[in-house]
Amino acid sequence: MHNEFKPNLSVVTGASSGIGLAVTRRLLESGSKVVAMSRQIGGLGELVERFGDMLSWLPGDVTQVADQTRLAQRVGTLGQVDCLVPNAGIAQLAEGLDLAAFDRQWAVNGAGALNTLSSLREHLAPEASVVFIGTFLEQATFAGLAAYIASKAALRAQMRTLAVELAPHGVRLNMVSPGPTATPIWGTLGLDEQALGSVANTVNQRLLTGQFLEPQAVADVILFQLSRGARGVYGQDWIVDNGYTLR
Repeated sequence: MHNEFKPNLSVVTGASSGIGLAVTRRLLESGSKVVAMSRQIGGLGELVERFGDMLSWLPGDVTQVADQTRLAQRVGTLGQVDCLVPNAGIAQLAEGLDLAAFDRQWAVNGAGALNTLSSLREHLAPEASVVFIGTFLEQATFAGLAAYIASKAALRAQMRTLAVELAPHGVRLNMVSPGPTATPIWGTLGLDEQALGSVANTVNQRLLTGQFLEPQAVADVILFQLSRGARGVYGQDWIVDNGYTLR
């Protein structure tokens, strides 16, 4: 897949760590220019030094209209978008009936992704590819994450219909749903170190490999979805979970 994306233009949100950072790195290594948006520069600093003008970082929050507008304006100066990965996401523990928790997580995980697509719609290239990020937990459960799972499930429903609506315009939409992945999002759940370790041990027992995914493994699947190799795939949700949902 090396240089397959040259001289494409790609946009990745939530790009400063975890899967977003891994996707950004893979796209740059494959020859694509990337506009990366995130609230903090995080791991993108090293990529800016390595890839120079190939990477354009834009500080921003996908829940803010002004930041979405600035993203569209930046992209408009660079050309048409061939690949879009609205990756920005949050996960918060909350009671299943805490609807405010759903609102908070939908604002980033769902509305944030859809608004990113909407703000860049007129900048999408012919045969552009969009990959949303879902969750393997749609096929399972996790106490305290009902709102998180619901936000991703709602996004999946939107994605499938949008795939039909945008196909006549040459745009492909799909989703990749990561399983347990070693990213900073686990540290944002509010669990202490002992509780987090207990969760990790329980999860590992269900994984066929016995260990969490690395972000790069998920990024590779996302890049394939973005590529011409997946040109016949529309409105699908690919689960990448080291076999968790098989148990």
